[in-house]
Amino acid sequence: MPVPFPSILTKKGRIPDVIAMILAGGKGERLYPLTRDRAKPAVPFGGKYRLIDFVLSNFVNSGFFKIKVLTQYKSDSLNRHILRGWRLSGKLGHYIEPVPAQMRVGEQWFRGTADAIFQNLHIFENENPDYVCIFGSDHIYKMDVSQMLKFHIESESECTIAVIPFPRKDAANLGVVQVDERGRVIGFEEKPKAPRPTPYDPDISLVSMGNYIFNIDVLVEEVENDAKREDSTHDFGRDIFPTLFRRSRVYAHNLLDNDVPGRTEDEKGYWRDVGSIRAYWETSMDLVSVTPKFNIHSVEWPIHTYTSSHPPAKFVFADGETKRIGIATDSLVSEGCIISGGHINRCILSPDVRINSYAYIENSIMFEGVNIGRYCQIKNTIIDKNVNVPPRTRIGFDVEEDRARFFVSPEGIVVIHKNYKFK
Repeated sequence: MPVPFPSILTKKGRIPDVIAMILAGGKGERLYPLTRDRAKPAVPFGGKYRLIDFVLSNFVNSGFFKIKVLTQYKSDSLNRHILRGWRLSGKLGHYIEPVPAQMRVGEQWFRGTADAIFQNLHIFENENPDYVCIFGSDHIYKMDVSQMLKFHIESESECTIAVIPFPRKDAANLGVVQVDERGRVIGFEEKPKAPRPTPYDPDISLVSMGNYIFNIDVLVEEVENDAKREDSTHDFGRDIFPTLFRRSRVYAHNLLDNDVPGRTEDEKGYWRDVGSIRAYWETSMDLVSVTPKFNIHSVEWPIHTYTSSHPPAKFVFADGETKRIGIATDSLVSEGCIISGGHINRCILSPDVRINSYAYIENSIMFEGVNIGRYCQIKNTIIDKNVNVPPRTRIGFDVEEDRARFFVSPEGIVVIHKNYKFK
């Protein structure tokens, strides 16, 4: 069996046994209506991917092949995506397996991130790991997790929290971490009203990325003790980390120190929480820049996903006289798409999208199976799966008119839900 990370040894001088637990049960209420019919980690992103593909790619590219995905809310499409697109070699002891909520310890679903781990402690009895990686499933970033594990072992940490420098003015909705000069955690506040700055820059805070590595004994003790507390919300950020640093060795691993192969300078420290429509749309638009801040085309650190059997994308009609020309500029166009005499600019198209003649689409995202009729004019819009937009439809130009028919974010981004039927 190949050794995932032979350069890393435990204190006992052997290759560590590690299991990854991916927390993928969130509702993603701020991403509604994209989460109306699916779990947040199953939301399409970047044309052919799902949000969960980014954390799974980080683990596989880092040499981690024992991964459990804890699912709960509307998980059918997420489970299907994992089972079809993420099959590893069982003969080598490799797996990526969805684990649905099972009510193994009581009559309740997962009540928080810590409770999700507590309800699945039986997995550790079966696997007997040295370390457990607990990562979120809905952020966009690149990380070599083996470097974080090496830092965890060499610093003799019992829990390591991945952090990123973040503008202090925007850190109030995140977990803010304080560290000493050695990187040891000396404070943690979840969503503080007044985020504390770093010692080196009063305008920057260190925020938690929602990714942790635990020694197995510390993790089990913490979640078991938390489960007994009636006043707990059973969440790592709210209930465990604010006091864990007082009783255990907790260190912070800075994403800026994580050197991913093939990373561009613009990607250094790139991490996006796409938990809102605005953040999702802005992060998507990052991908279509001439020089993108996040490079999905890297062959050294590829983003893996499930790929179905679609024909290549097709661009047809070149009638300059009538301006019936199939054009895509500064856009991502997935397989199976047909740009039939229409024009898209700064758009992202999932598989099987059709843009018909004389339509003009700008700054927009189309999920699988969307059909845009002739002469449509659409901007700043996200259209979910299997929507047929009638000819001459205008979307994104009149906020009040759009709100009467669709969901519109406070920033004016129009979202049309899956299977929407135009009248």
